[in-house]
Amino acid sequence: MPAARVLLLPGFGNSGPGHWQTLWEARHGYERVLQDDWDAPGREAWIAGLDRAVRRTEGPVVIAAHSLGGAVVAHWAALAPTSNVVGYLCVCPADVDSEMHTPDEVRGFAPMPLAPLPFPTIVVASRTDPYVRFARAQEMSQRWGARLVDAGRAGHLNLDSGHGDWPEGHALLEELLARAV
Repeated sequence: MPAARVLLLPGFGNSGPGHWQTLWEARHGYERVLQDDWDAPGREAWIAGLDRAVRRTEGPVVIAAHSLGGAVVAHWAALAPTSNVVGYLCVCPADVDSEMHTPDEVRGFAPMPLAPLPFPTIVVASRTDPYVRFARAQEMSQRWGARLVDAGRAGHLNLDSGHGDWPEGHALLEELLARAV
């Protein structure tokens, strides 16, 4: 089996300079899934963007999604249960169902699909993430059939919370890549 390609799926607003996704893209040659409008996300358009990226990638794929990207993958997986995706790292999935934790711009992604995902999944959740309660991230992880990694009191695991390159996260991605061989 050829080596898996990594697709990076940012959330609302994209991942700017210094964000772990941007640093991983530059350092490792991973491919960012592009969306037409990072600041006005539309569920169908973002799902279609992910679908195009997966379909044009030959061989096995591992997705590394952040925040709203987690909802995109869950919706996409429900529509495309068979694919070349062989692993998924979901970092700080945004709770699109929460009135308290969800920005208005992402409410169109509710309800969050909670069916088991058809590929090995690791969910990384923080106990101090402003966009999802830890208990809700636990529920998502359990319902998706994923392994939950407790990141402690780490905020939203982005540059603002002090997570630039984030080597611990890359080690989890490498674990999924190794399983894909």
